[in-house]
Amino acid sequence: MESKISQAIKSKYLPVAVLWTDEKPEGAIQFKEGKWGCVASVLFKVAQGHVAVFDQKTTGCQGGAVGLGFKSFELGYIEYFLSTGSPERNIPGEYHRKNPEIAKGFTQQLPQIQIPTKYIVFKPLNQVNESERPQCIVFFVNPDQLSACVMLANYDKPTKDNAILYSAAGCHQTVLEAIAQNYSDNPKAIVGLTDISARRFIDKDLLTFSLPYKRFVELESEVEESFLTKEEWLKLRDR
Repeated sequence: MESKISQAIKSKYLPVAVLWTDEKPEGAIQFKEGKWGCVASVLFKVAQGHVAVFDQKTTGCQGGAVGLGFKSFELGYIEYFLSTGSPERNIPGEYHRKNPEIAKGFTQQLPQIQIPTKYIVFKPLNQVNESERPQCIVFFVNPDQLSACVMLANYDKPTKDNAILYSAAGCHQTVLEAIAQNYSDNPKAIVGLTDISARRFIDKDLLTFSLPYKRFVELESEVEESFLTKEEWLKLRDR
């Protein structure tokens, strides 16, 4: 499966398809059980041609398990970790939220999605066959390419909020929030990887642009008649 969007924005990286499956692909990257790892780092490797697989025991961290849809946050730890920490509980703090109460409120706003399969797989889109249906497609984009993607997300809509950015962990932004859009009557694109904890795993000039699969299909059909084939974009693309 190829992407007209990726070709039109002249992407350096492959679009990544996120799939639910009960079949484990051979030779795929997978975290070892009980070992820490960042989902965003694996996502970036897949954009460079690899395939990765996760199950409930190999998500890299608790946040990764939530971001991939295997579980919801269990309170008592995460609200302290995301904020000020708790010396009494021996919990370090990231200070991403002002206090545990605010952090707790944030966790309760995340989409509640439990995936129905044993595995979630990240695969370059060009390795996806016609029998597979991804949940979402993730693009790694620079500022010019992001500008084009946001414009494309609004190209066929009269509204102005068809590409949105939520504050969340990198895996939540790129995967969980994008998949959640599949259940909306008006699915939106998600701009992601603004999480400073995850950004160290990708190039500094990149963000992500995630499309729920239904919206991806719609926008693929709009590329050829859109600004993406016109002189203004072509000059910007090639600068």
